[in-house]
Amino acid sequence: MTFYLLLKTVHVIGAAVLLGTGAGIAFFLLVAYLRGEPREVAGVAQTVVLADFLFTATAIVLQPITGVWLAWLSGYSLGDGWIAASILLYVVTGAFWLPVVWMQMRMRDLAIRAVKSNSSLPYEYTRLFRWWFAFGFPAFAAILIIFWLMIARPAIPYWD
Repeated sequence: MTFYLLLKTVHVIGAAVLLGTGAGIAFFLLVAYLRGEPREVAGVAQTVVLADFLFTATAIVLQPITGVWLAWLSGYSLGDGWIAASILLYVVTGAFWLPVVWMQMRMRDLAIRAVKSNSSLPYEYTRLFRWWFAFGFPAFAAILIIFWLMIARPAIPYWD
């Protein structure tokens, strides 16, 4: 296997991890929330926070490194339209993901507190969950568009 192919494989796996982990986290936390059991929500939220740090954060760090390296090895400029658009969308995704991480940690703590006090999830949990859910849509849409840009490489005007 050539270095380029190895780098591309790591990049594609990282993209799959971002998409898959994001979709999985959203699904499992949504289902737990809809069931309304603080113990279940607390358990899922703990796992979600862990998964985000282990998988999502790792992929977030590796994607720009492998992406820039691949562009350089392939002779592309970061100003090429589809690459520049991907970078911009990646920044947009990060702008939504960073607050979501804080929300998830806070939601986890609120759910754990509800379990310990044998009470329902507080309104603050519901409010944070709604924001968390809303932030997921633009971030997920941006990731899907990045996937399309990487596959299609459409002719978008040069941005250099």
